[in-house]
Amino acid sequence: MMSRRSIAVMLAFAVMAGPALAAGRGGDALKMLDPDNDGTVDLMEAKRAAAALFAKLDPDRDGTLDIRELRGRLTAKELKMADPDKDGTLTLDEYLAVVEARFKAANPDNDGTLDAKELKTRAGQALLRLLR
Repeated sequence: MMSRRSIAVMLAFAVMAGPALAAGRGGDALKMLDPDNDGTVDLMEAKRAAAALFAKLDPDRDGTLDIRELRGRLTAKELKMADPDKDGTLTLDEYLAVVEARFKAANPDNDGTLDAKELKTRAGQALLRLLR
């Protein structure tokens, strides 16, 4: 579980980075998610993008996303599996847990980074749905 400080830092980043991430939608996913321009996406970069999107998808600012706010990023079945408290919503921590699981699934070589080839796989595309 993330500390309150970690969540606050990620949300602050989300507010600052949100417009930049949104502007990159039409471009290459790797470029959008790779602020250090090393040609890969690591888990922290993925979580930063996810936190930015979470903030954008939470217009009522209640700190949770329901199936409607998720806008097709997760199916109802996936939401149910990702919702440990069974309240029908995901908190930022719960959303980031799904991002982490999908990141690991897209990283079969376990090197801790995703390159363009890995992002084009089925698992990589599932991750990208949670990041943009």
